Amino acid sequence: MTKAGTDRYYRCMMNASTSAVLNYLIPTGERPIYIASQGGADAALKIGAEFEEKRVTINDARALAPQASLDVQGFELVKHHTQVSDFYELSAVQDEYEAEIVALVLSATGASDAIVFDHTLRSDSPDVRGQRSTRETASVIHNDYTDASARQRLIDLVGEELAEPRLQRRFAIINVWRSIRGTVLTSPLACCDASSISPQDLVASERRAKERIGELELVSFNPEHRWYYFPKMTFAEALLLKTYDSSLAGHARCAIHSAFKNPLAPAGAPPRESLESRLLVFY
Repeated sequence: MTKAGTDRYYRCMMNASTSAVLNYLIPTGERPIYIASQGGADAALKIGAEFEEKRVTINDARALAPQASLDVQGFELVKHHTQVSDFYELSAVQDEYEAEIVALVLSATGASDAIVFDHTLRSDSPDVRGQRSTRETASVIHNDYTDASARQRLIDLVGEELAEPRLQRRFAIINVWRSIRGTVLTSPLACCDASSISPQDLVASERRAKERIGELELVSFNPEHRWYYFPKMTFAEALLLKTYDSSLAGHARCAIHSAFKNPLAPAGAPPRESLESRLLVFY
């Protein structure tokens, strides 16, 4: 058997595809309102909208050949050996970590510059959230930005004068998502292949947070959606997730995503503890 054949054989033998329930928006014609939580044991999604549960196949993205990429599927797994040992004390080494992930994203995308602008800690355990004041896992299908809110986010972060020339060129928003403690077994992140998404599936929704009001996209059901996840993500890996791309030249523009209850997680598996960091990326 050739090496390529051997690789395909072992990917097949190790395949961890599964079936799970995801929460889709039921469109009613009214604008949904998403209220961001403040973190803590009682942190929970609060959305003024109706949802329906749909059981879907969530494929093992590690078995994809060629591998998933930001410009095709809208998501990509990369190795990343961070120097940070305790992400609950990130503020002490934030500059160093941000330099790490800027270098990581620039290498993966070929972009010329990037700015880190947000870090969000999450857990599916109320106990962990209570101890750490972190937020819940995001368990409805969504995308973080609309075209309007992505452009406004750029303006808000760098100011109108600096934003104007950057708005005339390609820019993107990419999340760096990682485990901060152990292997991810419960509540992994499901990502949808961007090429299987129709614009009609995406519903612009108001997002209200303590500091500002913005927009995100919730998602209505489409049986053509192709879902993937990376089983057993480790501390030495990072998932790059594109939540916006201004390019209209055929690049994936976003990858809708959601946490899901993993039926393959062993009984008593430790809770998911994760960090997502958002970057403005300039080409």
